[in-house]
Amino acid sequence: MKASSRNQDSSKIGGVPMEGFVTQALSNGLFNVELDNGFTVLAHISGKIRRNRIRIVVGDRVRVELSPYDLTRGRIVFRLTKRSKLFN
Repeated sequence: MKASSRNQDSSKIGGVPMEGFVTQALSNGLFNVELDNGFTVLAHISGKIRRNRIRIVVGDRVRVELSPYDLTRGRIVFRLTKRSKLFN
């Protein structure tokens, strides 16, 4: 089997996008996030947010991408502002 055909078959599985509020800040960029549907997930900061030094504090509204394998863990991909909620 060629290496090129192996790479074409594998595709990255995307996460499930959800929105919620940060309820607790833990160590090393981990946060407890309460989603709009009432569930609580453990989420970490994505690399783009970490690289741009965007601060996330308790009470912020965030967009979380849940893992398709474990729906209790996710990645914070965007910090929502009050204005961005009006346009979505």
